[in-house]
Amino acid sequence: MRNVYTLFDRLRILPRWIILFIDLTLVAIAAFSAYLLRFNFDFEQLLTHDFTIGLLVSVVGAAVAIVATRSYAGIVRYTGLHDGLRIFYAVLINLVLSVAFNFAYKYIGESNLHLIPVSVIIITFLNSFLLLFFYRLLVKNIFTILSTKQSSIRNVVIFGAGQLGRTTKELLINDKKQNIRIGAFLDDDSYMWNKVINGVGVFCPDSFFESSEFKSHKYDQLIIAIQNLPLERKNHIVDLALKNNLKVMTIPPVERWVKGELTVKQIKEVKIEDLLGRESIKLNNGKVAEQVFDKRILVTGAAGSIGSEIVRQLTRLAPSKIVLLDQAESPLYEIEREVKEKLKFTKACSVICDIANTERLADIIEEHKPQIVFHAAAYKHVPLMENNPIEAIKTNVFGTKNLADLSVKYKVEKFVMVSTDKAVNPTSVMGASKRLAEIYVQSLNNYFNSIKDSKTKFITTRFGNVLGSNGSVIPFFKNQIKEGGPITVTHPDITRYFMTIPEACQLVLEAGIMGNGGEIYLFDMGESVKIVDLATKMIKLSGLEPGIDIEIVYTGLREGEKLYEELLNTKENTLPTHHEKIMVAKVREYDFDKVENQFRKLQMAVDQRNDMLVVSMMKAIVPEYKSNSSRFEILDKQDISYRLNIN
Repeated sequence: MRNVYTLFDRLRILPRWIILFIDLTLVAIAAFSAYLLRFNFDFEQLLTHDFTIGLLVSVVGAAVAIVATRSYAGIVRYTGLHDGLRIFYAVLINLVLSVAFNFAYKYIGESNLHLIPVSVIIITFLNSFLLLFFYRLLVKNIFTILSTKQSSIRNVVIFGAGQLGRTTKELLINDKKQNIRIGAFLDDDSYMWNKVINGVGVFCPDSFFESSEFKSHKYDQLIIAIQNLPLERKNHIVDLALKNNLKVMTIPPVERWVKGELTVKQIKEVKIEDLLGRESIKLNNGKVAEQVFDKRILVTGAAGSIGSEIVRQLTRLAPSKIVLLDQAESPLYEIEREVKEKLKFTKACSVICDIANTERLADIIEEHKPQIVFHAAAYKHVPLMENNPIEAIKTNVFGTKNLADLSVKYKVEKFVMVSTDKAVNPTSVMGASKRLAEIYVQSLNNYFNSIKDSKTKFITTRFGNVLGSNGSVIPFFKNQIKEGGPITVTHPDITRYFMTIPEACQLVLEAGIMGNGGEIYLFDMGESVKIVDLATKMIKLSGLEPGIDIEIVYTGLREGEKLYEELLNTKENTLPTHHEKIMVAKVREYDFDKVENQFRKLQMAVDQRNDMLVVSMMKAIVPEYKSNSSRFEILDKQDISYRLNIN
């Protein structure tokens, strides 16, 4: 078989004169067979009707017709509908020429008979078309079969035997470039099991991998062809496929099909983000739109992962203006351009500002007079902030304080702050700085509520890691896999919560509308994920084997890093809201005068540029802050009474 394939593979495209010769030979065969059929294979009658002249007329007429239509010029192995039409026109012209010859012979030759029986002309027409067209198809199929090496055929199983699954099957088997055999359908509908759809059997997903069908063929790929498959079920199917060394692909949502049609190029590998999201959450978008409509809005950290997505979602809600604030000029320029050019929202402007710069921030708020502030600006990198605690305090704590104070001064209606689960029982400077920011805005809200002297409502949202954010673990692992490994995990037991960026931002917007001031909103984050399991699955989804192709190396917890994240302090509990996925944390209330005094002394420590003194004071204000794998652990072992004078 290999030698035959090699021979055909090296066979050059035949010259056109050879194709013409073959075509004329086939026409001669068609004409001769027409005579045989006409005279019931009686050779004596055949000889009495001088059939040689009829053959000559058919061949000469065919030569004229074939040259005229250029039906011989196509490459046989690539025959298509266009070639079939050329052949049809050629044999039709030959028929007309044969009929014309007959009439000429009858009337010019003054004969009462046709030289060529009319039935022979018609049968020749039909036979010629069939022979010329189907010999080309035969050659084409032989080349297709021989050019498809059996070793390169991929066995594919499709999860989903419904309409989408059947559409996927037809798409793949009709694309010869794919070289695919669809061996089985999998479906959760037990009614369909053991049935055959378009020649393909339907199996139970959970037992298929133990079946003789699976064991007798080397399956390479599983394609998920079900829309809106529950996330838990999708993970289970993917785990089964990866366990059996199958590459997993998925069909995009119908709304993302090109011009409403599915193409092979749209079938993509399953990404880890597809498996870590959660079921879509229905938020009160109508109420959000009503509250945002025609409002002036300021978004800090607008160039970051969360801030930029908040901006994108706001553009759909028709505010009168969005002010994009960030200190990173290049990404800020990019999001402004996206908003104006791609999202077609022209009422946006960008401002460069460090929120720790009180004067600059005041100028911006005075100029633009925002009615709603979404505060997403913050330093969030745990190890970096552990090494730069003063910068973390200046931005995350005093930057937030500046923005909150100015919001009260300029009568902002709502101030919505983005916080983090790392603020709960913090073990890092970054987490503690975000907890300090929470404490300040809550105490400020409660203070002005008590004296009824402010219209500003302060709301906080708290959630875990977001998928695909700048500096997050998933892009980091992807780069390590791309570079051939190893993947570095800090600890075998470390776990994290994950949610998508759009979900996180929906929560922020919903909280901004739901909140009456002083609340910390939590999101149902689902189950936490072991990072080593995440790394293992990412390696397998890349078609590689953990421990063989890519090593997983444990490096030890980084400074300030937790083994697991918490959404609630041990002394906190939650209250339900109108949405089952959103809760309010019932937290300790702080006296604003006391907090303000503590912050004043914290500012003095920052001015002294003494890391140990600054972190020591942070621990006094947030007593649950216990450092982990950090140089600041020593402060937890010392007598802290000297720090209490900041109260």
